[in-house]
Amino acid sequence: MLIGELSRRTGVSTRLLRYYEEQELLLPGRDAHGYRSYPEDAPVRVEQIRKLLEAGVSTREIRHLIPCATKDGLLHCDHSHAVMRGALDRLDDQIADLNRKRGLLAGQAEETIRPVID
Repeated sequence: MLIGELSRRTGVSTRLLRYYEEQELLLPGRDAHGYRSYPEDAPVRVEQIRKLLEAGVSTREIRHLIPCATKDGLLHCDHSHAVMRGALDRLDDQIADLNRKRGLLAGQAEETIRPVID
């Protein structure tokens, strides 16, 4: 399928699909006229890329996970668990940091609305 068809089927712009190609997340072939030609399972791959990006997995990490992808959208290989565990650990760290910041901000907000009594 051509890039326009993949864009229509996935709702992802052609510009973003080219970016995925640049990042080696999508690897289209070329047809006789030199146009990008994507396999039939490309929409599943694009959906998988979008979900991983939304979950906070970097394009570098996704590049290493792509060989693990199956046609049903699952990731099966030895290092996929380690990559996912690393992404989960980073999210846990970010959540802890946000909770700490929220506590600081809540404390400041409480102080600013507390009436000053002379």
